[in-house]
Amino acid sequence: MTDIEIVLVLMAVLTTLASLTQNLKIPQPILLLTAGLVIGFIPSIPDIHLESEVVFLIFLPPLLYEAAGNISWHEFKAYRRPIAMLAVWLVFFTTVAVAAVAHYVIPGFTWPLAFVLGAIISPPDAVAATSTIRGLNLPSRLITILEGESLVNDASALVAYRYAVAAVTSGGFVLWQAGWQFLLVATGGIAIGLAIGYIFTHVHNKLENPTVATSITLLMPFLTFLLAEHLGLSGVLAVVSMGLYLAWHSYEIFSFQTRMQINSFWNILVFLLNGFAFILIGSQLPIVVKAIGYESIIKLIGYGFLVSMVAIAARIIWIFPLEYLYTLLGTRRKKTLQFSPSELFITSWAGMRGVVSLATALALPFTLRNGQPFPLRNEILFLAFMVIFVTLVLQGLTLPYLIRRLGVNEPLHVGELEEKQVRLAITASSIAFIESELALGLHDDVLNELKSRFEQHSNYLQGILRMDEKPRKGDPLTTPMFFKEFVQSELAVVNHQRDLIIHWHKNGTYSEEIIRRIEQELDIRSLSLQTQLRRLQPIGADNQTGGAP
Repeated sequence: MTDIEIVLVLMAVLTTLASLTQNLKIPQPILLLTAGLVIGFIPSIPDIHLESEVVFLIFLPPLLYEAAGNISWHEFKAYRRPIAMLAVWLVFFTTVAVAAVAHYVIPGFTWPLAFVLGAIISPPDAVAATSTIRGLNLPSRLITILEGESLVNDASALVAYRYAVAAVTSGGFVLWQAGWQFLLVATGGIAIGLAIGYIFTHVHNKLENPTVATSITLLMPFLTFLLAEHLGLSGVLAVVSMGLYLAWHSYEIFSFQTRMQINSFWNILVFLLNGFAFILIGSQLPIVVKAIGYESIIKLIGYGFLVSMVAIAARIIWIFPLEYLYTLLGTRRKKTLQFSPSELFITSWAGMRGVVSLATALALPFTLRNGQPFPLRNEILFLAFMVIFVTLVLQGLTLPYLIRRLGVNEPLHVGELEEKQVRLAITASSIAFIESELALGLHDDVLNELKSRFEQHSNYLQGILRMDEKPRKGDPLTTPMFFKEFVQSELAVVNHQRDLIIHWHKNGTYSEEIIRRIEQELDIRSLSLQTQLRRLQPIGADNQTGGAP
């Protein structure tokens, strides 16, 4: 079977299983991971040898970029302290805890090897986290903290990993150098990402072709990652900071045509990358098992469960005392930063491992500097796969039940009330815009029809009208001249509404999720109105009718 045939088979499996997850209500990563295991043990399918460079370069940059673009910067900034405590200090704490258990329990694990294992499995994964918690109706602040942690913690884990591997290969390790290296790698990566994001926003303002703009958004994560890594900085933080910067400015730099095309393209790309990542993770385990030998697997499975439990327990042990210490010291100045015991437990339980742990495990060198084989390389790979599998299956399957059982979810009416409030504010502002900016230049029939539509929508949102009780509108604007004037006026109102939500986005007035939902509706409406205007243009006339920004 050729490589192309293998890719096509995997794509067919991915598409089939993705459709099954909707009916089975099983987190997609778990089903795909299991499928990868099954595929790996099928004799007729050759082993899929996955290089660490492939995982780091092909999977990590676009997935991190997409995840960073979905986080609200206002919420990320508001919860920066808990994110930092999880993404930096919890990673180091988990590394030390796993290393201690591995050194004293698992035969042959010296301290350097134990720290290598701890660094590999310490960071929860952005792909695993977002794939598992989406659709569980968690409070938005918990989602922000979990996604923010999984975006930033990779840099901490990779620094610990590099120094642990260096200690194994060279036999030397200096703690203060590791701390200085972490600061340099992290701040340098963030600076590179922000600089590239700044340059991209200015370049993009000169682009008018949505296809070219979409292609550039695909290239940017890879170029940012490669540049940062080439300079010895954190490619992960470079991509994350660049993604956050572009997400902050995306409302202004993208036209509605470009934004619609980008959203559609990235939805498909992320679906494929997520699916392939977890299928490939599962397919690697049989290869490692064959390399180790079936005789030693039973003991390693037991050690794998032990290390998994240590990683899970370390997260719980870190989060609960830390929160109560904050409360005792009175450092929680805002009520929004206080967490209930149920919320703390769900945060502790949502520490699934995934793509990053796989990539760092595969990146282990095969030999030391003296030419000898890297000690226990296959055993470390197997233990890393075990932790990925156990955390995904155990925590991923039980997380929805625990969220329901503990009542850690955001009531639906809270989001519905906020959305109704936003839509009422948009409608009221639109009516005021029509009266102040458009009224003097419109024909009376056009003005009355335009105001009538928004007033009826406002009455519906306030409960004055039910959907089935909406009064019939007046005579339709059948005259082409009046209809064109009406469409142009409605397009002006849509542009005003877009300016309004950009202002709310900058100020953090409403939640990012609702603003983006309304933005998508405005993009669709802009496309419809632009299409109607083009149909009204005489053949050969200029089609530029003043679209949305």
